[in-house]
Amino acid sequence: MAEANLTRVNEFVLLGFSDLPNLQDILFGIFLVIYLNIMIGNGLIIVITRSDAALHTPMYFFLGNFAFLEICYTSVTLPRLLYDLWTRNKNISLLACAAQLCFFLILAVPESILLVVMAYDRYVAICKPLYYTLIMNHKVCVQLVIASWLSGMPIIVAQTYQIFSLHFCNSNIINHIFCDMPSLMKLTCGGTFWNEASVYADTVLFGFVPLVLILFSYNRIFTTIKKLPSVMGRSKAFSTCSSHIMVVGLFYGSGIISYLQPKTSSMTGIEKMLSLFYTSITPLFNPLIYSLRNKDVILAMKKLFSKLTVYK
Repeated sequence: MAEANLTRVNEFVLLGFSDLPNLQDILFGIFLVIYLNIMIGNGLIIVITRSDAALHTPMYFFLGNFAFLEICYTSVTLPRLLYDLWTRNKNISLLACAAQLCFFLILAVPESILLVVMAYDRYVAICKPLYYTLIMNHKVCVQLVIASWLSGMPIIVAQTYQIFSLHFCNSNIINHIFCDMPSLMKLTCGGTFWNEASVYADTVLFGFVPLVLILFSYNRIFTTIKKLPSVMGRSKAFSTCSSHIMVVGLFYGSGIISYLQPKTSSMTGIEKMLSLFYTSITPLFNPLIYSLRNKDVILAMKKLFSKLTVYK
């Protein structure tokens, strides 16, 4: 059946924003600005966390890796969307669609796990400050980042192969902005219960479980913060966590709702909007959230810009 499907469906049609034919050029301009800002904002985070010695700490090490993930993550979806809007060509080959889904998930899973690692870092810093440098040494930080990148890769590759081995009911129209798993599952038919169950299982494994771990960490963090004797101490401790909490809310809120919609759901417009949040809006706002609410990052940016001005 898998071989028959591959010969019957050679390409898909990504509808994207084809229901807004008069706004294609405007949308192209909007998403181009968003993509460039994502590249510049997250690139700047990487540069300052690498160049400023004051930011050579585990928290900013993870932040730099998170920013790099955001650049890779958005580069899987937004350039293709820009191409579709510019050329009005909605066709995408089966192989390109499979590659887009596979790379998107391979990058989304480390992002989810890295958010857990960042929450654990804040937990150790606030709840076990005397042991922080011992527990979060450089070797451990590197191992945690590598584990974040590699942990879900075999499952994601197997999941992608499984999806593209299904029967697509002679329909190749994807009513979405990129080849995402929920939109592809809506095209399948006949005996897909276990495949849908595996999708939900992966969502729980890489979505709900990390979110529960983050919530558990912050429950312990807030309990510790409330016990701090000074108001200034509580405020300072909370400020180191607030940016991460906002990012977690944006990323998990939109992603989990989108992936847990039933196959028969007709809320395509809402699904597109949710996907825009976790593929574009969240990576766009992350540098702003971490920089505007962090005095160390602002100071590092001022130092960098002053150096650039001197060189000029």
